[in-house]
Amino acid sequence: MKVMVGGTFDPLHDGHKRLISRSFELAGNDGVVTIGLTTDTFASRKSHPVHDYEERKNRLEEYILESGFTAGWCIEPLSDRFGSALEVDFDAIVVSEETLPVAREINSIRRGKGHPKVDIHQITCVLAEDGRWISSTRIYRGEIDEHGKILRETDKNCDC
Repeated sequence: MKVMVGGTFDPLHDGHKRLISRSFELAGNDGVVTIGLTTDTFASRKSHPVHDYEERKNRLEEYILESGFTAGWCIEPLSDRFGSALEVDFDAIVVSEETLPVAREINSIRRGKGHPKVDIHQITCVLAEDGRWISSTRIYRGEIDEHGKILRETDKNCDC
């Protein structure tokens, strides 16, 4: 099976790892996973700093190799929300709860172009110790680490 997944993956946290692992699981031994990695320009829209493309790509490659996935894979630059998903032939896209609307939009655009729709596989977001989603923004704020461990108390009861 040919599977696509995309993101900034910075820092590479447990939620990202679930997304990538699910992609390889769906692809199977003989499949291929295409990972769209946001370009520096596209990633600069984030509300927090982002490491450069090559550094993020290297960390992603390290994780994939350490994990021992058996499917083939490639990493391609993602310069917008859709990347090559609008044109190339593939079977499935893996998304989080946050990015589900983008996958639906991809299928809508593909249908309009006469391309077959792809299966959408949504993972549940990984929760931190406090029951909230692990996110890169929370990690950069110093609230949690990449595994969701709380690093500092957030202002839950702040009257300010």
